[in-house]
Amino acid sequence: MPSAHHLLAFAITAFIIIVVPGPSVLFIVGRALAVGRREAVLTMVGNTLGAAVMLVLIALGLGTLIAASAIALTVVKLGGAAYLIYLGVQAFRSRKSLAEALASGVKPGSSRKTVRQGFLVGVTNAKTAVFFAAVLPQFVDKGASSPAWGQILVLGLIFILIALCSDSVWAVVAGTAREWFARSPRRLELVGGTGGLMIIGLGASIAVTGSKE
Repeated sequence: MPSAHHLLAFAITAFIIIVVPGPSVLFIVGRALAVGRREAVLTMVGNTLGAAVMLVLIALGLGTLIAASAIALTVVKLGGAAYLIYLGVQAFRSRKSLAEALASGVKPGSSRKTVRQGFLVGVTNAKTAVFFAAVLPQFVDKGASSPAWGQILVLGLIFILIALCSDSVWAVVAGTAREWFARSPRRLELVGGTGGLMIIGLGASIAVTGSKE
């Protein structure tokens, strides 16, 4: 286990990074606006699972490859950006069907599919990979008896738990705002289109810069 000092320092650093809205937050908010709070929460769950898988891979040494190889990092970044743009286009194209789905009480997409979409976005988040690979190891206590990979897992789990709490708040708040707009079919169509455009813009920004989390 890392020392209490290392844990506290890392928790503060992780909190500051997580609470600032970036790709993960904007993706979840976009899903909430496009298809509602339920799918936003499921997306958040999938995104968290994806981050957890990435954490395990980083702890086992994949992080070194990503951090050292510009090609590998670019592939991960562009893959995630392309998938975001695809989801945004789908949300924009289906914006007119949101009113019917809301009226019938049926939410677009199955739970498994929604979680899978969030998972793919989470596991291809280049900024998270870089954070786990380059920033997280700096908080490893070299004087501790536990191995470095074990400390990386502990620190990464702290990051994921903080992110889960923060993203939950964003998902619920955004989903509630959508319900207010959804009282009018015209508003709902506007919200669906806006959510899709948000996700498309997010994917494009990641492809160009890849500089936010």
